Amino acid sequence: MGKLRTLGVAAGFVPLLVASGCSYSEACAGVGVESGVSVLFQRQGFGDLTGALVELCTRGECTKDRLLDQDITSIHLPLSDDVDPAPGPVRLRVTRENEDRPVIDVSADVRLTSQSDGCDGGAHNRGLAFTKDGGLTTKIPKALQKAWAEQIRS
Repeated sequence: MGKLRTLGVAAGFVPLLVASGCSYSEACAGVGVESGVSVLFQRQGFGDLTGALVELCTRGECTKDRLLDQDITSIHLPLSDDVDPAPGPVRLRVTRENEDRPVIDVSADVRLTSQSDGCDGGAHNRGLAFTKDGGLTTKIPKALQKAWAEQIRS
């Protein structure tokens, strides 16, 4: 695998927005976008995973962190802006603390979506979801989105 990046659990699920450095004399959107992959991870049905190691990898990049005591966690892996958006594997692994074998080890072949920043630039990103019943998928259940929104508001 490529270099390891430390996970900062995202405060929101949407790809991170950053200030743009556009230097055009004409007006542009003024907002840049960051390439990356995000997964909404629902731990329901797996028992206590507090402290478990979560790993998210794709396209030679990985991020690792420990899970907090939350029902849903958003995991974000930043990628370089020149990442190839063609379909490629995204792998999610969760290993309980003090165990060697992952309790979850799934992957999905995922095409990244292109997103313009309105300034002749852009990024490639994708949001996914993981649930016990649905596995790792690009189809994020509305109930999971709603539960995530409620959790971050509380």
